[in-house]
Amino acid sequence: MSNSPLVQARILSPNHSGRRNQKITKIAIHHAAGVINGRNLAGVFVPRSRRASANYNLGSDGVIVLGVDESNRPWTTSSSWCDNRAVTIEVGNSTRGPQWLVSDYVLNRLIDLVADICRRNGIYPCTYTGGKDGVLQKHEWYSNTNCPGPYLGSKFPYIAREVNKRLRGNNTISKSIGGLYRVRKYWSDVKSQKGAFKNLDNAKRCADRFRLKVFDANGKIVYPVGKTIDELAKEVISGKWGNGAERKRRLTQAGYDYKVVQKRVNQLI
Repeated sequence: MSNSPLVQARILSPNHSGRRNQKITKIAIHHAAGVINGRNLAGVFVPRSRRASANYNLGSDGVIVLGVDESNRPWTTSSSWCDNRAVTIEVGNSTRGPQWLVSDYVLNRLIDLVADICRRNGIYPCTYTGGKDGVLQKHEWYSNTNCPGPYLGSKFPYIAREVNKRLRGNNTISKSIGGLYRVRKYWSDVKSQKGAFKNLDNAKRCADRFRLKVFDANGKIVYPVGKTIDELAKEVISGKWGNGAERKRRLTQAGYDYKVVQKRVNQLI
């Protein structure tokens, strides 16, 4: 049984039960209940005294760290039934409570990881039914906890839809039409560019390596899936991104250029 090629580090936890006794048919998504990078999140589960673990740890920085081989049953969901069937994922937040938000960048990394798990394990479609019969599982169904938190929990139907788009192969096209895919921190930050590619898959690999984004010839983020400046500006005006320092922090954590978005907001106003 293989592990995800999206993994950027291995920090293995001793807290698991060895080989699974069931075929992988579920994916349990948890939140870390804190703003924490991938390596530190994986490190939380290294002490034996912790008596908990996850197959994958996706930090607030978007870094994916393997914590328990997929072939082994982790101790994540307070349920032998679920943990034997589910690949489990801990996800770092972008804010603390009460909403426990997750950045758009990390959410898209999560969708990529879930799609990869489904693809390698023959799971299709990826379903969320609101119950244990679906593919996507919640910790709160098995234990007295608020995990995966109100924000990430509300995203389960969206995650399932986006994963199925990737599994059907129609999330993006392989080649750019009328230009190159450029890998940068921001579209306006030309100096941060690490490459320009005709093939989107090559651009994605470069972006993952340097933790950057892929832009099309028009400057729109195509990986992780992003929004246009006009879309963001309209959301800012409607109040979806907060005000002042909070707005700047949230846009930056989501991978957007705050100055460019704010300039467009001022133009529209």
